[in-house]
Amino acid sequence: MVYHLIYVYFSLPQQIIKMFDPVSILLSVVVFLFLLNTFFDNKRNVYKNFPPGPRSLPLIGNLHNMLMRRQKPHLTFHEMAKEYGPVFSIQLGSEKIVVLCGYEAVKEALINYADEFSERPVIPMMTEISKGHGLIFSQGDTWKVLRRFTLSSLRDFGMGKKTIENKIQEEGDALVEVFESYKGQPFENQMIMNAAVANIIVSILLDTRFEYNSPTLLKLMKLVNDSVRLLSSPMALLFNAFPSILRRIPGSHQRVFENSYEMRNFFTETFVKRREELDMNDQRNLIDAFLVKQKEEKPAPQMFFHNENLLDVVSTLFGAGMETTSTTLRWSIMLMMKYPEIQQKVQEEIDRVIGSAQPLVEHRKQMPYTDAVINETQRFGNIAPTAIPHATTRDLTFRGYFLPKGTHVIPVLSSVLQDPTFFAKPLEFYPEHFLDSEGKFVKIDAFLPFSAGRRSCLGENLAKMELFLFFTILMQKFTFKPPPGEEVDLTPNSGVTTSPLPHKICAFPREQILA
Repeated sequence: MVYHLIYVYFSLPQQIIKMFDPVSILLSVVVFLFLLNTFFDNKRNVYKNFPPGPRSLPLIGNLHNMLMRRQKPHLTFHEMAKEYGPVFSIQLGSEKIVVLCGYEAVKEALINYADEFSERPVIPMMTEISKGHGLIFSQGDTWKVLRRFTLSSLRDFGMGKKTIENKIQEEGDALVEVFESYKGQPFENQMIMNAAVANIIVSILLDTRFEYNSPTLLKLMKLVNDSVRLLSSPMALLFNAFPSILRRIPGSHQRVFENSYEMRNFFTETFVKRREELDMNDQRNLIDAFLVKQKEEKPAPQMFFHNENLLDVVSTLFGAGMETTSTTLRWSIMLMMKYPEIQQKVQEEIDRVIGSAQPLVEHRKQMPYTDAVINETQRFGNIAPTAIPHATTRDLTFRGYFLPKGTHVIPVLSSVLQDPTFFAKPLEFYPEHFLDSEGKFVKIDAFLPFSAGRRSCLGENLAKMELFLFFTILMQKFTFKPPPGEEVDLTPNSGVTTSPLPHKICAFPREQILA
């Protein structure tokens, strides 16, 4: 790689560099950069009819464009789409990447060409963490087998069933007790919401729950939250462009690796204990089911159900199952504080349909306004602005452009959720996006917060159940307000997921408000 030459040059002792005439060095650098630029121009034009994009710089490609937006590259993609169209390309280091913006382009790729866009690219940061194992960044038969197993296990251990509904209701009651303990005083709710949602996925993985102040749970949540924030840092982007140089250089990317190592250690200890207690005829959770598969696997022992895949599956389900749903719930409370008139309409519908009874999933069909508010929270909150990158499984022509096999593709989900063709007020919180003129709930094709196609979110049904039950339970019991004298700031934080800025909330029991 050409960047190795620069690395070697600047690693030379200063005494050697001083031996050369400054004018000669300057001339050499100019010639070198000219040749380097020619090299990248030629590389950029290897494929005819490749999507257009901004001119890239030698070595770094378009990294400078990505870093200008302070860890919010999807905003840069939105701007580029205005100039280059819904299908364009960028270059990060030596990697050429195709970006898809807007509902039509994303839908055509992920749904109409589902098989062709179903692979994952090699991303150095993720390869360092997962080594190609597990659910998200595995490929070929490994991905197919593990996805099928995980979907089946999630259903077997509660997803979409009354058993998990009961667990969410019980966890909702525990959440209410914690909120009540603050007696209307301001408090920060991130770790509390994380814990409540984490306990639902933990019940599927381990058939247990943690107290909210459990050191183990607090540690796991801290590791996930820290990594989510750091994965979009400048050092993470640089590592993906220049992994060979940065692998041993200190920086925030090293902390992501350390966090992953710590989490994997915890789950290693956990499933080793599960293996010792395993009853083949009494599978109580997903880890048990995996260990049984490990014993039964044929024809080649541990071709798919080996320990590394188990570690990655469990870590992924815990992290993804906790982070996105709890972040959406935090947005929902924040938006209710910002728009008290919407909060009041939600509570009036809850009072009319449910009253003081326990909220049930079946109530959702009778509550179009609450349903619309939850959907609009997901749309406005824009939790995952870019889908996890895809890669093409074969050479193909897409929308007139040639994409060779293995092309790295980024679908920009925020451009879908903010597509003005489908949403009248794309940058505003407006529940009426999901209501017709008679107040009935309407589905919108461009509502794709869980992505789409072969690689769409495995836990979509579980997340929908959690969002409705947790939100309805909290709205039934509390009225939320900002601390006295504070304004609600809807500016999103930076990170792989889009979360609210740190803030405090006040939860007033509704009987106090009504008294």
